[in-house]
Amino acid sequence: VDPANFPKWSVFIKEIRKEGSEWIATTPESTVRIRFTPRNEFRVLDHYVTVSPQPQVYVPMRVLASPENDSEVIFTVFRLPGMSDEQYKDDIGLVLTDLNGLKRVLEDKEKA
Repeated sequence: VDPANFPKWSVFIKEIRKEGSEWIATTPESTVRIRFTPRNEFRVLDHYVTVSPQPQVYVPMRVLASPENDSEVIFTVFRLPGMSDEQYKDDIGLVLTDLNGLKRVLEDKEKA
């Protein structure tokens, strides 16, 4: 839930810091601005990523409790206008890599 932890599991976000109501993240390509929905009891972690000069990208993200007393993370990847099949596939691949990184971090935490 804490955006400060994103660099622990994301290949996209190398560093992140809070600046006002937004987070400034360093990625392999550039610096991006991220605005998260306010912390809430529903485990909604939606965020808006701004990569200048491109428009803001909406990233829906949810954490759902499962019957086995663990969690499922749902991360929606929208195909942006003008995005080629290859770019969309690459975007999905990055998200899958990040979600596997998140899984690894959480499983390592459980073992500790």
